[in-house]
Amino acid sequence: MDDEASKKGIGALLLYAVTYLHALLPFRVLYILSDILYLCAYYVVRYRRKIVRKNLKNAFPEKPIKRIEEIERKFYRHLCDYYVETIKTLRISDEEARKRMKFENPEIIDRLTSDGKSCVMSLGHYGNWEWVPSIGLHLTSDVMLGLVYKKLHSNAFNYLFLKTRSHFHPTPIEMRSVMRQMIRTQNQGKTMVIGFLNDQRPSPSQDKYWTTFMNQQTPVQTGMEKIARRLGNSIVYLDMEKVKRGHYVGKFFVITPDASQEAENTIMERYMRKLEETIMREPAYYLWSHDRWKFKKPN
Repeated sequence: MDDEASKKGIGALLLYAVTYLHALLPFRVLYILSDILYLCAYYVVRYRRKIVRKNLKNAFPEKPIKRIEEIERKFYRHLCDYYVETIKTLRISDEEARKRMKFENPEIIDRLTSDGKSCVMSLGHYGNWEWVPSIGLHLTSDVMLGLVYKKLHSNAFNYLFLKTRSHFHPTPIEMRSVMRQMIRTQNQGKTMVIGFLNDQRPSPSQDKYWTTFMNQQTPVQTGMEKIARRLGNSIVYLDMEKVKRGHYVGKFFVITPDASQEAENTIMERYMRKLEETIMREPAYYLWSHDRWKFKKPN
């Protein structure tokens, strides 16, 4: 255990210790645990079954109920795989990470950052987003890696997720500090590739942009666009595909080479359309258990 964990209290210490011990297990054992977890989560606990079913039915009103149920079961299997894969991140080697999280065209990032300007990497809760920080293993340019996160209410879980997401050495940046950090980085003459998970539900007090996403009126966070437009950053979208259990491939698409030249909300609209394409290709690997459409658009 490290000193930082002990400072967070006994809860963080115990949670980290148990998770770390599980991370020592080989993948084949972890996937057995995932299969057991799936049976408990889906059939016994029925973890967020109502939310998942509602989201799938609203997103795919044309699909028969049997197809909805197939997607639902496949989603829960994948969700349990995601949990054990996230645990394994604490002990995964660089060699293993390169095998399991591949990137088709990382040279796009190298090209967009060659002029010294930072690049924003936008993605959704699809596939295994916890392994995306391994992009640093594939880049040839000397850039900083940043990862935007929202602080969890539980200090123990917040600490644990920061530890797993820091495995590949990105700098975790709390979402309220992103603008300050990126301006500081720019003033220091440094270049950053910073990842944003942009499909989270905005709070009622946040600025938002409304669009149609997965057949529903959806509020979208606009912070990424505002920051990139102000600083003139490039923005890429990471399309992810799950090839087989524990193996993913990411492909980058340029949303804009210079966000300062884009009209308001065009960046977020392009991002949402690309994410929708990813989900439609294989819906089961999206995070349907999140109550994404809790708030309705005001009249």
